[in-house]
Amino acid sequence: MHAMQEELNEQNELFEHHRLIVDKGQGLLRIDKFLSSKLENISRTRIQNAARAGNILVNDAPVKPNYKVKPNDIISIVLPHPPREIEIIPENIPVNIVYEDDDIIIVNKEPGMVVHPGHGNYTGTLVNALSYHLKDLPLYEAGELRPGLVHRIDKDTSGILVIAKTEIALNKLAKQFYDHTVDRTYIALVWGNLESDEGKISGYIGRSKRDRMKMHVFSGEEYGKPAVTHYKVMERLGYVNLIECRLETGRTHQIRVHMEYINHPLFNDERYGGDKVLKGTTFSKYRQFVKNCFKILPRHALHAKSLGFVHPSTGKHVFFDSPLPNDMQAVIEKWRNYVALRE
Repeated sequence: MHAMQEELNEQNELFEHHRLIVDKGQGLLRIDKFLSSKLENISRTRIQNAARAGNILVNDAPVKPNYKVKPNDIISIVLPHPPREIEIIPENIPVNIVYEDDDIIIVNKEPGMVVHPGHGNYTGTLVNALSYHLKDLPLYEAGELRPGLVHRIDKDTSGILVIAKTEIALNKLAKQFYDHTVDRTYIALVWGNLESDEGKISGYIGRSKRDRMKMHVFSGEEYGKPAVTHYKVMERLGYVNLIECRLETGRTHQIRVHMEYINHPLFNDERYGGDKVLKGTTFSKYRQFVKNCFKILPRHALHAKSLGFVHPSTGKHVFFDSPLPNDMQAVIEKWRNYVALRE
């Protein structure tokens, strides 16, 4: 129960947005000072780091921390959330680091690993593992270096994640996620044969009113945030399809809840109804085949395959890709063999 609570608490977009209009009677004042007085519990240092990263816009143009606010200025600010007030214990846990430099770490996360410590999962997480990886660096010992998250993937989703190593990198990446300029692709195995080869799913995603452990697609923004998923069928495998999903937004459980919404839940997604034999024949041999697939892949069939973004220091576009994990690959092969034997 605790693990599920932790997973649902993981908002994929770990930043906040503020928009303010400066009063007509406001005297000239440095913007960092102005904002630290207007925004509760946000330090001047955090505001200065946001400004240096280009995350504070005045009348749609980025400004420096010493910009003097003027009456009627329209201020827009994107801030990454600070790390939670939890002591991070460095732990020697194996983690697959695909790439690393002074600003970022790219990880190919194994299924079953929680990303960040929280209720019920204070140890054994990816952040614990990365803290151990960084612990001997002088900046880490001085308390100035820590793994900074701008997005997450669910505990049982595998795949590519970017982690910022500096405050400036964290701010610059947060802005890209906020602006939806990050290119993210996922691979999923879903129940049923999709009518179209490609499509777009839109809807407002919020917490379900019936089950607080689930997300739900609502028709309006009263109960949820806008979410858009694009999908493309890669392979039709009888009663299941292998699809590629591209995210415009990054809501909690977005692909899982969007696919359930169009009646094609992820294969073996227990929370969204994909852990039953939803399509196919009534033959006991077929039902056993599906159960064997569930044993090989004891989680929802979702992998964060690739991630592309502008590097926070070089300004160049970088792209990272990862192979499908063994459990998903094995189940796809089983379905290929099943379809071949039927033909």
